[in-house]
Amino acid sequence: MPFAAGIHYFIHEGGDVLRPPVILIHGAGGNHLYWPPELRRLSGYRIYALDLPGHGKSSSVGLQSIRDYASSVVNFMDSVRLTRVVIVGHSMGGAIALTLGLDHAERVAGLGLIGTGARLRVAPPVLSNTANPATFSLAVQIINEWAFAPQADPHLKAVAARRMAETRPAVLHGDLLACDAFDIMDRLSEIHSPTLVLCGTEDKLTPLTYSKTLASKIPGAALQTVGGAGHMVMLEEPRRVAGALNVFLMTVPYTPGM
Repeated sequence: MPFAAGIHYFIHEGGDVLRPPVILIHGAGGNHLYWPPELRRLSGYRIYALDLPGHGKSSSVGLQSIRDYASSVVNFMDSVRLTRVVIVGHSMGGAIALTLGLDHAERVAGLGLIGTGARLRVAPPVLSNTANPATFSLAVQIINEWAFAPQADPHLKAVAARRMAETRPAVLHGDLLACDAFDIMDRLSEIHSPTLVLCGTEDKLTPLTYSKTLASKIPGAALQTVGGAGHMVMLEEPRRVAGALNVFLMTVPYTPGM
């Protein structure tokens, strides 16, 4: 898989050029594999699933602010010559998507906000545990337990925990610091891109109330819920999430080259 602007990414090139390209942005401590094949290979669209700086196979170190991560996505877009895209972000990736929708609105054709919020406070014990290599594995265990609905496939949870455990402690800690400092609650009305807000009804990390706030304060935003799914809704219910995203993408106005 290729690199651009220091970012390693997966690309699905089978899409229609008359439809908007889509960038998938993972959450804290994640990588592009947190997006299942149903989303990475969504039929009819050019899909770019990124490893953010310091994550997965991307070079350099992780960042510690949502705005810096958003700038890295803009640099990536410039490098691969993407003028306007639909940004789909999960959790921290949703914070990055929201920031792009505010600070780089001319580059954003639409927003998909999955399991995220306008404010992403992190519990102090989790921050302290990720800051200490001796307790890092405990932090990963706690995050993973809260990330899935109780009925989620144990194998799915084990794979996700293993992937997060492979993240360098400093990178995950930096991600959580970035989330904890993120707050755009008073700017949501400034977003005017077509927006889909999607959340699992059993999400404990970014509860449904977060998504309801996004949908009520972003002009014209649509809210979709996935019953019985947790924070990792796209892994727990990939077909339902892909279906909702596909319907949304068909409504996004897009002119190639503009």
